[in-house]
Amino acid sequence: MKVTKIPFMAMRKIVALFSITLVLISIASLATKGIKFGLDFTGGTLIEVSYQQAPKLDEVRGLLDKGGYSDVVVQNFGSPTDIVVRMANTYTPELGGEVLTTLEDGGRVAVSLKRSEFVGAQVGQELREQGGLGMLLALLIVMVYVAIRFQFKFSVASVIALVHDVTITLGFFSLFGYEFDLTVLAAILALIGYSLNDTIVVCDRIRENFRILRDIKPYDLINLSINQTLGRTIITSLTTLFSLVVLFFYGGESIHNFSMALLFGIIIGTYSSIFVAANLLLTMNVTREDLIPTPKEKLEDEMP
Repeated sequence: MKVTKIPFMAMRKIVALFSITLVLISIASLATKGIKFGLDFTGGTLIEVSYQQAPKLDEVRGLLDKGGYSDVVVQNFGSPTDIVVRMANTYTPELGGEVLTTLEDGGRVAVSLKRSEFVGAQVGQELREQGGLGMLLALLIVMVYVAIRFQFKFSVASVIALVHDVTITLGFFSLFGYEFDLTVLAAILALIGYSLNDTIVVCDRIRENFRILRDIKPYDLINLSINQTLGRTIITSLTTLFSLVVLFFYGGESIHNFSMALLFGIIIGTYSSIFVAANLLLTMNVTREDLIPTPKEKLEDEMP
């Protein structure tokens, strides 16, 4: 594959300003608007019904809205004839029957109630805490792994790039008010792994070039390394994006937010693996000497 000669590091100041702006907007949105947590985190009522014939989800939502049940989530569950209705209403034993009556539309629709249960807010609180701890633990493990596998400067650059990706993705959901549920949390954790993989590929090429190429400045070496891995980065990102686009449009509402989070996250992750991590390495003045193991000092009484 032909190696491109794009001067990526010549754009490093503009890119740094762009990234800082996105991160600040995300943090401001998270601080002021917060995240719209889904039923998995906030608690509420879950009702599962079964139709004889597969209904149109828009018509189901319309019936519920007409019946006074606003701000509900309607999804297929397992099969096209099984529907799950999630709502933030306070749970009562009669709620499932009332929703069933609404969905029957005066007897014109054959539908049966399979279950009606309450998801407590305490469970939601535990999920939020465990999800946050999971992300922090993932970042910590990444930092330790890269520090051992490469070098401390590479570790710092990789983790900051991951924090950059996660923060902007969370800010995207906060800014536009999209619902954050367990599927989105799963997408964020998947994004950490995906983005790290891309960053490691670039870091590995930088390390190898430092060992092979002697008479080249770090600025030019990082540019060369990014160009050498650019084809692989683009092909990997595009094939993943093609799959996610299909899931986004045809995967159904149950994984809509999951695919949207990964779509946005992979775009940001690809951008950060090309620009952010490498830019940080250059800012920290990474050199060939950083990758050479420090020789052990001989003791005075040790034989030559």
